[in-house]
Amino acid sequence: MKRNKKIMVCVTQQKSCERLIDYGTKLIADEADELHVIHVVKENWKYFGQLEEKDALDYLFEVSKEKEAMLTVIKAKDIEKALSQFATKNEITDVVMGESLEASEQQNMIRRLQEKMKHPVHFLIVPIHFDDDSEIVSL
Repeated sequence: MKRNKKIMVCVTQQKSCERLIDYGTKLIADEADELHVIHVVKENWKYFGQLEEKDALDYLFEVSKEKEAMLTVIKAKDIEKALSQFATKNEITDVVMGESLEASEQQNMIRRLQEKMKHPVHFLIVPIHFDDDSEIVSL
């Protein structure tokens, strides 16, 4: 029996996150597959940093709606834990994240999230300058 994909696209406040959602959309193979767009912000921080919160939320909502994705915005003390709990609760099969520019493994959000995952998940890392010829790193 074929298992439907449940794709979680992790986004930040940057408008360039649309490239991640676009890639997540390309993973949809069946109408029963699900696309979840999630943004987790640390408690006591603004939801969208420098951007006007309403504009940033509207933008993320519109992009998600256009791509037929479910949008979730969460405030949490531990971002990786919140993402991991969301992935477990929603039975996520694939996680799409942007390439990390952090020099150390300790600061690398991708590695920290992988360590917190409670079930096997396929990670797909989208390069900063993504286009149709870009190579996606699969972890």
